[in-house]
Amino acid sequence: MLPIISGLALAFTIPAVDPLVLSLNMPQISRALQVPPDVVGLLGGAATLVMAAAVLAVGSLGDAIGLRKMLMLGLVSDIVVNLLSALSPGYVFLLVMRLLDGLALAAVLGVSMALLKVSVPAERRPAAIGIFMAIEMVLCGVTPAAGGWVVDAIGWRWLFLLAPLLSLIALGLTARFVTEPPVQERSRVDKIGVSLVGLTLLMLVHGIAEAQNGISQVQAWLPLAVSAVAGVLFVLHERRTPEPVLELSLFRSGPFTVAALASLTLNFVIAGFSFALGQFGSVVMALPQSTIGLLYLPGTLAIAGAVILAGRLIGKYSPKPVLITGLLALVAGGLLLAATAAPTMPLWILVLATWLTNLGSLVTSAAVAETILSHAPPGRSGATASVQPAFGMSGYALGPAVFLLLFNLFFQQQWLNDAAERGLSATEAEQAVDATRSAMARSPGSAGYDPNLLRQSGLALDLDFTNGLRLTMLIVSLLPLVLAGAAYLIIPRRARTTP
Repeated sequence: MLPIISGLALAFTIPAVDPLVLSLNMPQISRALQVPPDVVGLLGGAATLVMAAAVLAVGSLGDAIGLRKMLMLGLVSDIVVNLLSALSPGYVFLLVMRLLDGLALAAVLGVSMALLKVSVPAERRPAAIGIFMAIEMVLCGVTPAAGGWVVDAIGWRWLFLLAPLLSLIALGLTARFVTEPPVQERSRVDKIGVSLVGLTLLMLVHGIAEAQNGISQVQAWLPLAVSAVAGVLFVLHERRTPEPVLELSLFRSGPFTVAALASLTLNFVIAGFSFALGQFGSVVMALPQSTIGLLYLPGTLAIAGAVILAGRLIGKYSPKPVLITGLLALVAGGLLLAATAAPTMPLWILVLATWLTNLGSLVTSAAVAETILSHAPPGRSGATASVQPAFGMSGYALGPAVFLLLFNLFFQQQWLNDAAERGLSATEAEQAVDATRSAMARSPGSAGYDPNLLRQSGLALDLDFTNGLRLTMLIVSLLPLVLAGAAYLIIPRRARTTP
């Protein structure tokens, strides 16, 4: 059984580590390809955006044509698209490849957990989920360090060879050990539902990105309005169609609803955290990418052990206490960075904040997986299991965009206050900020705010940047805290249902 769990866990991890290493190394990639600032967030979340829109359809399609077949197709497609990404001549080509990779990763993500459900007996599933998540943790701890080393040593293009390597191993294990479960007859895929989900998320992310320049501008409020309308139409359509891509009746269960929202929240936090960590470590602390990647490595085995224990506790008690514990660990990681971030902060504090965030995300994921899988009826494992990655990837796509929006808002307020204290006008301060950013963009080999540039600008931009980050982390950390309270009130003491 271990080869089955290992192969499926490896496949499940690829959609997580692929955008993670991209976010951590985005400063180098954006400088090399001259990515406009308003496109950086979209580029970082493009694949996850497509995954969020397509993963529901993939789950239903996997039930119809074969879960194993769908997984292997996704792994092969991921290999091809990443090899093409390594040859990107510009950011537009890379953006297209990221969108295509989102389709490949959706196929991988949408069925790997469903295959675990049908391949492992129900009484052994919580423990299997713990091992499943532990393998994911080890890979999530190792790949950022490997990615940072690759970028520093041989260049950012080689970064796109990491996912194909993992996909090849997962493909071999799947082909050798995983058997195809019986398929379910399904007349069609809910194309309208899938399209409405995609439109909702795409317009939401685009609107949030444009809101950095002002929410009152038509480029911001129009996409947000379209997103809201598309979301309402999606719900109305899903309630009427005979074969919905998302079974809304599942959300009548309080534990299921909380688990789905927890998946969205933890991925939102982890994606935003990695994006903020990459920007702060590179721009303010002037850390090489290999060092930023190494922040994920310490304590990896400890987290893997904790997740295995979490799986056993879920089986012995229920997902509720494990879910709440994981969410509180996420809160602790965010608040630690909010309280201690500084241009000269000790690296061990960054390591501890990263460790707490990773611990919280994996422990929460284990509880979410068991809660959602326990609600899957026979023949609908793919459709039900895909709810977790659908909500998760929605959070992962929104994370960088919302973090960037909040950070830019707080950063602007900080340097405006800084300018006022130094007797500079808002126009002079804006010109100084733009000049500093331009100088940094022209010198991609010298990461970090140059003290000479700071003196010439007349502003303490490193401190302004740091304070903006601290405020952002403080606000975002409230989300898992609120959800932990909701889980305590809504989920009964024994939340598991009979499969």
